[in-house]
Amino acid sequence: MTFANPAVLTLLALPVLLLVWELRRRGTVVALPFDHANAKRGRLLEGTVKVANLLTPMLLAVAIILLAGPQRPLSQGTQRVLTNIELVLDVSGSMTTKYGNGRRADKAVEALQEFVSHRKGDAFGVTLFGTEVLHWVPLTQDLDALKHSAPFMKPEAMPPYMGGTRIGLALRSVHRILADRPKGDKMIVLISDGSSGDLRGQGDKISSDLNGDDIVLYYIHVANGQPQQEVYDIASRTGGEAFVAGEPAALQAVFEKIDAMQPAKFKPKTPIPADNFRAFALTGLSMLALQLLSQFGIRFTPW
Repeated sequence: MTFANPAVLTLLALPVLLLVWELRRRGTVVALPFDHANAKRGRLLEGTVKVANLLTPMLLAVAIILLAGPQRPLSQGTQRVLTNIELVLDVSGSMTTKYGNGRRADKAVEALQEFVSHRKGDAFGVTLFGTEVLHWVPLTQDLDALKHSAPFMKPEAMPPYMGGTRIGLALRSVHRILADRPKGDKMIVLISDGSSGDLRGQGDKISSDLNGDDIVLYYIHVANGQPQQEVYDIASRTGGEAFVAGEPAALQAVFEKIDAMQPAKFKPKTPIPADNFRAFALTGLSMLALQLLSQFGIRFTPW
């Protein structure tokens, strides 16, 4: 238990002194003509009267405690632990290849939007890459920003120099973004359909850099066949995984699996102080009622 005004509790010294004084005082001694009589001392009655007299300083103590503002911690439940997720999308020319009833790029964007809709509370960013890297949407918890940017994440909307595939450059670039995030888990979801020459001989260095900042990589290969070995190695070394999604249904299943592998984390919210007057108020009212009743006769004779 805590108090809003703890300094007020120093006044409790006054009712304590009154309690001690009431217990130790003898009062006025009155001589009564009971010589040679067998009058009882009346210890039970004396104790009852003394307890009644103690109600006044005890009421004062309750009043002081109420003025101090007793409080109790009120739990606010749990809050979601932020996960920073960078969505890295290949926008090279090969992403226009037919993929189910659409194109690879279009189906990838649809799957990304569906994935994001199930991760409310996390922060998302979008990076487009080809020969160069374009940080399209900064990390944000505003899901509308991703929704409105989706129509522009198409290979045909990119300049000609984005036609290649440089996965290594993309990973190094998003690593710098996530490394600057002060809090929360960090994750990269990279979608591509090709192999990257700038990954050869760089797998150990890239995976070491990502591990150093606790960044997990999930790679999705939206084409038939196997992606290059370096991507598998980087993903596994960072605690992630590489997947092959040869058709749209498999792509959706991959995102569901990633969502299950990286479940939302929750932590207790910091408790807030709440007023805790009830117990003390009821105690004070009970004492006041007893004191009023005692005034009808449970008191020492005033002479």
